[in-house]
Amino acid sequence: MMRAGRNQNVFVVNVFRDGPGGGNPAPIVLDASEMTATAMRELAAQYKHESAFVLPGRDGCDVSLRFFVPNHEMEMCGHATLGTVWLLEHLGLLPEPELTIATLSGIVTARITEEGPAISQPAGHRKLVDDPSAILDVLGLRKSDLEDLPVMNAATSRTKTLVPVRSRAVLDSIAPDFSGIAEVCDAIGSTGLYPFAIVDRATGTLAARQFPRSSGYPEDAATGIAATALASGLRQLGVISSTRVTVHQGEAMGRPSKITVTFRGDQCWLSGQVELLEGQVK
Repeated sequence: MMRAGRNQNVFVVNVFRDGPGGGNPAPIVLDASEMTATAMRELAAQYKHESAFVLPGRDGCDVSLRFFVPNHEMEMCGHATLGTVWLLEHLGLLPEPELTIATLSGIVTARITEEGPAISQPAGHRKLVDDPSAILDVLGLRKSDLEDLPVMNAATSRTKTLVPVRSRAVLDSIAPDFSGIAEVCDAIGSTGLYPFAIVDRATGTLAARQFPRSSGYPEDAATGIAATALASGLRQLGVISSTRVTVHQGEAMGRPSKITVTFRGDQCWLSGQVELLEGQVK
């Protein structure tokens, strides 16, 4: 079986960059058919980023993807999927203008647009959190720090907890108790806390930070699946009506990132810029 290591054919792409040092890197293995799950997780741990592994298609799809963070496998990873689609197109391996991808969270459709790769997400769903006090405690927030909106769990692929704060300054000042995040997320059925601030309602411009439940790192510079959950949740609440939502993330970490979510009916599309950081084209 193939073992994880930097000598194998691994490409590293950077997704959602919006300035120097920005974006979220993703290692990608284009042919992982002989890798074990343990080897995949070990590779993610070596690179310390969400990683994507390309496998033969199943369920009638063109390809399949598995995703790992240093601590475990994930059902879906938006930026690693976008990075994989961009890489396949960059290497001349994209079979059709549209690509169907099987993931553990369901089938994703991908395409290349003028703004870069885009992937589909299903209609979102949301549920209010009845008592957010434990969430506020672990984030170091007070009720007076919140926008007049509910705290809620929302998802297109993976459940994120949306915490509305009243300003970008409050957002940037959050200093969580990282040791308590996993317990809080477990209690509410969430995979991460996603505090956000509304920058401009009219244009659908938002700022956010993501503190994952147990990925193996404390904060994420750009989280596509959380951004789609946020955009869908706010549209369902009637807070924003724009068919195009822009989420800025990573600035508090010094890694500015920009995520775009576009709505077509009930379906949303996730997109962003991608660049190659590491790997050789043979």
